[in-house]
Amino acid sequence: MDAEQLLTRLYSDEGRQDPYPCYAGLHALGPITALPSRPEHRAVAAVAVGYDLVDEVLRDPEWYKQPPPDWAEQEILRTLQTSMMFVNPPDHGRMRRVFAGAFTPRRLGTLEPVILRVAGELLDRMAEAGSSAVDFVTDFAYPLPARVMAEFIGIPETDLSWYRERVDRIDEYLDVAGKTPQRLTAANTAAAELRAFYADLLAHRRRTPGEDLISGLVGAVDTGGVELTDDELISNLIVLFNASFVTTVYMFSNGLPLLLAHPQVAAALPGDPGLTGRSVDEILRLEAPVHFLARAAPRDSVLGGIQIARDQNVLLVIAAANRDPSRFPDPDRFDPHRSGPPSLAFGIGPHYCLGAAVSRLEGRLALPRLLSRFPRMRIDEPPTYSGSLFLRGIDKLLVSTGREEQR
Repeated sequence: MDAEQLLTRLYSDEGRQDPYPCYAGLHALGPITALPSRPEHRAVAAVAVGYDLVDEVLRDPEWYKQPPPDWAEQEILRTLQTSMMFVNPPDHGRMRRVFAGAFTPRRLGTLEPVILRVAGELLDRMAEAGSSAVDFVTDFAYPLPARVMAEFIGIPETDLSWYRERVDRIDEYLDVAGKTPQRLTAANTAAAELRAFYADLLAHRRRTPGEDLISGLVGAVDTGGVELTDDELISNLIVLFNASFVTTVYMFSNGLPLLLAHPQVAAALPGDPGLTGRSVDEILRLEAPVHFLARAAPRDSVLGGIQIARDQNVLLVIAAANRDPSRFPDPDRFDPHRSGPPSLAFGIGPHYCLGAAVSRLEGRLALPRLLSRFPRMRIDEPPTYSGSLFLRGIDKLLVSTGREEQR
């Protein structure tokens, strides 16, 4: 199959459930493949799956994110395009500097007891189910990063259920198959409700500051310590929270089946921090939560021998780059001992995910405790995937914990 046929198959229901055969087909065509110039491709000139090419473009600050033409007219697009995840330099650097100060080693150190406390509470609840099956996503993979990030940012835990409904509507719109009028309307409503939610929260923190991220940012904005408007602050908080916990949910839900399929690795994690860290990295390489990004050429360019006109986009399939056989021998095999370049699961370069360190920390701390508490955990039913390619992961995973061995 050619690249156009492979992308058509990838965007089908079957392809979204299991995209990896399509990625292997794209690799067989080369690290980058031009797409025919047709209206349905819009401004996408090529698809890149080679690790080195994807890495090169993501590191180059001149390759930019191209906003939709009507972004200012849609609440969801306006929110995204006024956040550091989607904005281009120089505004990107201005916004990122404000938030980068929150993800310091000292701040991460204060999160460790929070992660351990929340993980312990969730494991206790799972143990209460006894021999009954539990949904690992509902009972662990979702609430752990959601509660940790909520406490870190300053979102009341009681609001998380309400918050998740809005996040789901936005994620449904962001998928390649999600650009329908109905999903756009739902995402616009969700964005408007989240903006109102954060506006109220900022006003409350101004009256009653705490130790959370929002209190610190509001104080810095009000004293002129940072160049950020309230409108930009709200956009960034919405995107930061979504990006920081949804990817971690899928790291856990995608990762557990991999670990249970390799019982020697699963059994060794509780006593081997080094292996745990490598396993988290290998989960992220093999089952990246975010599958693709796009970048537009700053000028007429040649990328991997392909002509890219100025302002045309290249689709960067990072989940395929993470399985590039030229960089990762036997790329579809789970191997926490493998050597090679770092995973691109959190991107690289100027837009590298700020929450990556938090996500990895949660994995390193929580997975060994999960497997120590339930060494005989097993999967009861085939997992249910999101059906999305922008954020691909397991949304439902029924497991039995087995007999509780130890606390």
